[in-house]
Amino acid sequence: MFHRADERMQYTINGLSLDGDAFPSRAVSRAACGSIQAVAESAADLVLATSSGGAPRVGAERLTTRKLPVPFPAMTAHTPQSARSLWLLADIGGTHARFAYAAADVAPLKPIATYEVARFSSFETVLAQLLIDWRERSQTDTQITKVCMAVAANPHQQEISFTNNPWRFTPSQVAAQTGCSDIQIVNDFAAVARSLPAITASDLEQIGDGASQLGQPMVTIGPGTGCGVATLVFDDAGNAMVLPAEGGHVDFAPTTDNEMRVLGQLRAKFGRVSIERILSGPGIMNLYRALGEIHHLPITYALPEAVGDAARTGDRLAMESMSTFCSILGSVAGDLALTIGARGGVFIAGGIAPDYLDLLHQSDFRARFLAKGRFAAFNRDIPTFIVKHPHPGLLGAALLCSV
Repeated sequence: MFHRADERMQYTINGLSLDGDAFPSRAVSRAACGSIQAVAESAADLVLATSSGGAPRVGAERLTTRKLPVPFPAMTAHTPQSARSLWLLADIGGTHARFAYAAADVAPLKPIATYEVARFSSFETVLAQLLIDWRERSQTDTQITKVCMAVAANPHQQEISFTNNPWRFTPSQVAAQTGCSDIQIVNDFAAVARSLPAITASDLEQIGDGASQLGQPMVTIGPGTGCGVATLVFDDAGNAMVLPAEGGHVDFAPTTDNEMRVLGQLRAKFGRVSIERILSGPGIMNLYRALGEIHHLPITYALPEAVGDAARTGDRLAMESMSTFCSILGSVAGDLALTIGARGGVFIAGGIAPDYLDLLHQSDFRARFLAKGRFAAFNRDIPTFIVKHPHPGLLGAALLCSV
C-alpha cells in the first residue's frame, strides 16, 4: 500500500549524526531532520532562486521584501524529548495541492494551505512555499517525523508522475527537502476510501434510499480533474483495508441511443473512451461539445463551471449535458456497486458532485443506479452518498499514515 523512501542521509548537524548518501547535495537536504525552521530557511532560498529571472511564483514577492522570522531554533542532539512530532499530509490532484498536519496520535487535522497546481512550475517549488508558509504558522519545538502524500497517480513509480498534472517528484527528493526520511505515498482515492468510516453524517448527502451495512465493502468514485475509484473492505476483526485501483479508466458503456451517439463523437476524437472522458471536468466539456455536434447547436461555453451554471438557468444544451453527466455517473456507480458488492455504500467524492447537489437530486442518477435489469433488486438497498467533507483525502492520508 505504501511507497517508502528507504534511503538514508549521512552527515552531521550540530553534533547529530544522520545517515544516507543517496540524497542530492542541496542545501535543503542539510537541514536538521524534521526541523521546520531549518528546512523553511532553505525553502525560502529555493523559492527566491526559482522566481528570479522570470515570472514570480506565489509568495516570491513577499519573500524578497523582508527577512523571514525564525520562530524557533533548529534541532540539535540535545533537543528536548517534549518536542512536538507532527506528520505532514498532502492531497495532490490535477488542479489543487492541499496540505495539512496532524499530531502523531492523529489528532484533528490542521490545514496549512491549498495551492493551485497551475501557479507552480514544479512540485519542488510548491513544497518549498509550503514549508515557508507552515513555518510562519508553527509553534516552537516542532519537528516533521512522517510525510504521507496522497497523489492522483500510481504511487509505486520510482518517479511520481501525475495523470492530469505536469509535476514530477521522487520520495528521496521529498525526504531531502523536508529533512524527514519517513515518506509514505498512496493513491489519492485510496486515501479518500480510507476516510469513509470517519466521515460523519453531516458531511454526507444521501440520494435515494438504502442504508449502509456495518463492516460491508464501501466504494468511492470521484469526478474531478480526472476520475478516481477505490474500495474499502474490512477483515473479521473490523480492520479497514484499502483496495486502490484505476477504475476511472475502464471503458465507457453507453445504455441509451443518445449515449451511443455521444460515444461515436468521442471515439472519433480519442479512439478508446474511458469513463474519465465523461465523468470529470474535462468530461463535462466533452459531453457538451459532443451533444452540440449531435443537435447542431452552437457551443457557447468554454469551462465546465459555466456549463453547470447555464444548466441552472435553463440553457437547453447545458441542461442536457449536465443531465447526461448525472445519469452516466449513476450508471457507473451502480456498476461499481454490483462489481464490489458495496453494501456499505457508494460514495461520490471529488470536486464536482458537491457543487451540483441540486442537479443530482433532479436527475436520473439514482434511477440509473438501480437500472440493472435482473439485478436491480441487488442495488435497491445500497445507499448512495455525496461526500461534502472538505478534505477527505487529507483525512484518509492521516489514517493511512497511522498504520
